[in-house]
Order: sequence, then structure tokens, then C-alpha cells
Amino acid sequence: MWNADPGSGEDMVTQGGGAVLEVEGLVVKYGARTAVDGVTFQIGRGEIVGLLGPNGAGKTSTLSVIEGLRIPVAGRVTVNGVDALKDPVGARADLGVQLQSSGFQPELSIEQIVRLYAGLYGVPLTHQGALDALNEIGLEREAGKRFKGLSGGQQQRLSLLIASVHDPLILLLDEPTSGLDPQSRRSLWARIEKSRRDGGSILLTTHSMEEAQAVCDRIVIIDHGRLVTTGSPAELIDRHRSDPRVLELAHGEPTLEDVFIALTGSDFRD
Repeated sequence: MWNADPGSGEDMVTQGGGAVLEVEGLVVKYGARTAVDGVTFQIGRGEIVGLLGPNGAGKTSTLSVIEGLRIPVAGRVTVNGVDALKDPVGARADLGVQLQSSGFQPELSIEQIVRLYAGLYGVPLTHQGALDALNEIGLEREAGKRFKGLSGGQQQRLSLLIASVHDPLILLLDEPTSGLDPQSRRSLWARIEKSRRDGGSILLTTHSMEEAQAVCDRIVIIDHGRLVTTGSPAELIDRHRSDPRVLELAHGEPTLEDVFIALTGSDFRD
């Protein structure tokens, strides 16, 4: 059962420069079922925000609207001041998207894929430029390989490079480190942090509370299509450390995972 957090009305843009992504009153329906029910949040320039929720909470539907893949029943999405529903092409110019599972043209080499997508974004990239970009993610020696010839971690690094090849203001990352070993996961975290240092903002989904706590400046938790709460990981833990549901779950000092399960329930979700 969804229970609104007393802090759920707070939605501070914590980094300087104002909001680069605004989601206001978003409603998404599939027939009679409401998948997203009035969700509102913002992302500031240079901010990493984690969109968290159990399976079926509405995360993917929310991302689909931001990406321009789905039209909502109600609400507004603004990307760097551009109404994404009225001008989806203009909004997409400032977005980079890395999906949980990516597939690229199987007949092309890694270098060719990078140059192709750079060209689609209007970024001219020479042979050497592509090699330099691949070198930054440790894949220069793999430039002649096909995508399926890369390991899972290498594929994720390449997908993140392609999503950010045009230096977008906002990166949308859907489970960016799912299935990766610890070394590959830390490498992706470093790439995400570099994107932020270069001036980008990031919205990511993850089921890893460790990842959310380590990477995100702020967390937005949704469940049953509704906003449950938002705040930094430390704020959420501090706000709920005395909650009986958290105390029952915690083994020692409360964690973000304890808070998440207390707020969204412990039932299995399909």
C-alpha cells in the first residue's frame, strides 16, 4: 500500500543553474490502468538523480515520456526550457539515452558504430577522433570488433559513450550497471561522474540501493505510479531512521535500502 511521505512535497533543485529537466503532473495510462499518476520532479544542472521504485512502479513509463516515446494523458515535460511534448525534436537534442539493453548494427565495427551515431547527432568524428573517444573508455584496441564481441561491461561503456557523444545536457540511464561485475560497475560510476563534471545532468534508474547511495545526489522514489518521497540519500535515511518499519528492517545503522523497502513494502513485484 502506498503511503505518502511527509517530505514528498519537497523537490529542491540542489545544484546551481536551475532546472534542466522538469516533469510536472505526469499521468500515463494503458487502457483503464494508470501507470503514472501525477508525478512531479525536477533535475538541476550538474545533478545526478536516481528514479527508484519496485517493478511496475512507473519508472519505465516516466522515462518513455521524457524520451518522447510515449504521449501522456496529462502533464508537462520541459527539457532545458523546451516543451518536450510540443517540440520533441528540440527536446531530444539535449538528451542522451542509454537503454538497459542496447543493440547496434551487427555488420558494423565498434569504430563505425561510434562514428555513425556521432553523425546522427550532427557531430563530425574522424577516424582518429573515434579512436580517441574509444581510448577514453578503454576500448581503442577493440575498435575493429563487432558489438556482440564485447563483454557486458565493455558493451555498457560503449553504450554510455554513444549516449553522450553529442555532450547532451541530460543523460537518461536505464539500469546502467545491471549485471556487471564490481570492477565494471565502478568504471561506469566513474564515467557517470565524469559526465557530471563536464556539466551534464543525469537521471538514472537502478534497483541497486548501493549504487543509488554511492552515485546520486538526490533520490526520487515512486510506487504505484505516485511520488512517494524525494531527497538526498542521507536526508532520506535521517528522515526515516526512527520509523518503526525501518527499525524492524535495519541490522544496525539504517540504510537507504531499509528506507526504500519500508516506504514501498516488502511484497514481491513482477
